[in-house]
Amino acid sequence: MFHNIIKKIKEFDTIIIHRHTRPDGDALGSQLGMKFGLQANFPHKKIFAVGDASDRLKFIGAMDEIPDETYAHALAIVLDVAEEFMVSDDRYKQAKFIIKMDHHIEKTGFGNIKFVDTSYESCAGLVTDFFMQSKLKLNKAASSALFTGIVTDSGRFRYSSTSKRTFMLVGHLLGHDIDLENIYMNLYSEDLETVKLRAKLILKFETKDSGFAVLKNTAEEVRGYGADIFTVSRGMVNIMAGIKGINIWANFTEDESIGKIWVELRSNGANINEIAVKFGGGGHRLASGATLDSWESVDRMIEDCEKAARGEN
Repeated sequence: MFHNIIKKIKEFDTIIIHRHTRPDGDALGSQLGMKFGLQANFPHKKIFAVGDASDRLKFIGAMDEIPDETYAHALAIVLDVAEEFMVSDDRYKQAKFIIKMDHHIEKTGFGNIKFVDTSYESCAGLVTDFFMQSKLKLNKAASSALFTGIVTDSGRFRYSSTSKRTFMLVGHLLGHDIDLENIYMNLYSEDLETVKLRAKLILKFETKDSGFAVLKNTAEEVRGYGADIFTVSRGMVNIMAGIKGINIWANFTEDESIGKIWVELRSNGANINEIAVKFGGGGHRLASGATLDSWESVDRMIEDCEKAARGEN
């Protein structure tokens, strides 16, 4: 399959790379790693990365702004996206040809060519393997972005998705003089206010007899926290992780800018992806997410999570 992908890349002079909205380290790492890597191998092609930005991850690189007409004869590569509605900037549909590369569990799928392999710990790992197997060179910028994607989606190599292949891929990236100290500093150093917020939310989350833990953040509370929605949502979900007796945990954070509630679901064993998909989301077996319209929907999801935590699903 990699052979078919590289063949298509060689056919197009314009390539536009997309990923999911509200990007995490893997989304931006795989996207910019692909961009920088392709630029290193095909300097005469026009290669762009588009989508919403992340202040926290701006050290990886910036997004490009391009007019609609750029898509007319372009190849679109969509990375780290399970379903179409999750893609940031839906102009990818205007491209002449679409390639999808991902590691999430998919429900419907899309793209003229798609390569989906859930055995990869990250999409950045998949992209790294694509470069290696295609015998394409990587530079420092591409390797730094891809390492960022792998290290974040593997939980700093602690999650069960981490494999022998993960370290083989990372070893290849380390051969390109990447600055590990700078990457880790940008990813994991925190200001004092974030540390204080974490302490506050640790005292706030609730535990259920079922083995389920839940954290709810209303729009009014989020305003009071003085932190961005990403920090409160995905950044705080794992304050409930690694605690004896808690098997499934969820963070529900209301985003008043869109009138919806961000959901981050995590598990140390039970498959919570099925719950996320039921409510219009997706992800992985032990880490998934969704976006809900109301707190009533939150209550229904909590019921399903408690059943899963009790082993009833």
